[in-house]
Amino acid sequence: MLPEDLLQPDQISLGDDAGSKKRALEHLSELLASGTNAPGAEAIYEKLLERERLGSTGMSQGIALPHARIKGISKPVGAFIRLKQGIDFDAMDSKPVDILFGLLVPEQATDVHLELLASLARLFSKPEVCAQVRQAESTDQIMRIFNPPPLANAASDHR
Repeated sequence: MLPEDLLQPDQISLGDDAGSKKRALEHLSELLASGTNAPGAEAIYEKLLERERLGSTGMSQGIALPHARIKGISKPVGAFIRLKQGIDFDAMDSKPVDILFGLLVPEQATDVHLELLASLARLFSKPEVCAQVRQAESTDQIMRIFNPPPLANAASDHR
């Protein structure tokens, strides 16, 4: 399960026109920077690029999970981009990427970082989730995909 406050509506871009990996990472950095009071978009971009040099964060099914540990933030921050057109991202399956979920975690949060990446990878390994994010028409729909309303709590509130 993802933290409820990981992704905010202003950190979502649907129909983004980035035409390259570099531009997509720049756009993602801007969205991530809007979700934190720490480093600016340029510093975030450099960290994401540094991570990409270690190996592509492109998975399969058109999904990439760019991520970095960042000094100066106190909690994880996410951003979501759905591109108008898939781009070459050096993904594991060599297919174009059209969905990017960016993740920043505090510099010392190694376990949290790995847990969040594993949760995102599990989520995006489900074809129905990939289809939902590609068909979503609004940021509200994207928010509901990543933060579904709690079913158990809704039932217990009516006792």
